[in-house]
Amino acid sequence: MNMEKDCNKHINETILQKEFYSRNPKKVAYELLGKKIIRRFDNNILSGIIVETEAYYGDKDPASRAFKGRKTYNSMMWDEPGRLFIYNVHKYWMLNLVAHEVNSVGGVLIRSLEPLWGIEYMKMQRKVKNIYELTNGPGKLSVSFKITKELNGCFTTSQDGPLIIINKVLVQNYDKSKRIGIKKDLSDELRFFIKNNKFVSK
Repeated sequence: MNMEKDCNKHINETILQKEFYSRNPKKVAYELLGKKIIRRFDNNILSGIIVETEAYYGDKDPASRAFKGRKTYNSMMWDEPGRLFIYNVHKYWMLNLVAHEVNSVGGVLIRSLEPLWGIEYMKMQRKVKNIYELTNGPGKLSVSFKITKELNGCFTTSQDGPLIIINKVLVQNYDKSKRIGIKKDLSDELRFFIKNNKFVSK
């Protein structure tokens, strides 16, 4: 498949490694904008550009899954940076990346993507025809990209992983805001998005 060859030929030299995620979640969340996600399963390859993220911290962050301390369902946030952390909200699996400094806790939620490859498959998954409705929100993109609990704990830093993130140029035309749907939030603005991108969540 030509698409697969095009996908694989750059992976070794451009896949984001552990060092990228081993930093303050806020910095990781901003610098993930413009990076490319590649999702592989069975004979399918899906791809999209990250256009919206949110950063989360540990037990001092009231909006974080880690707020009430380490439990079975959230233990991945304490784990090695660069792994996937998948949890369920209102029947949808949320796509998160473990990201934190040494001896810390944190993660980044991928809120929206701009779809690139596999768009027809995404339309079948979401049962919609409008391309702007495929991945403009964390629940929508999880359906389109077949994000399931089986991905929890998988490394994004491995060439053979089911989901990897490819490095791209740093996005300069971004904006930030408070995180969406949060009742008790931190004072920092921890939601980042590419300005004027039509795939950012509403």
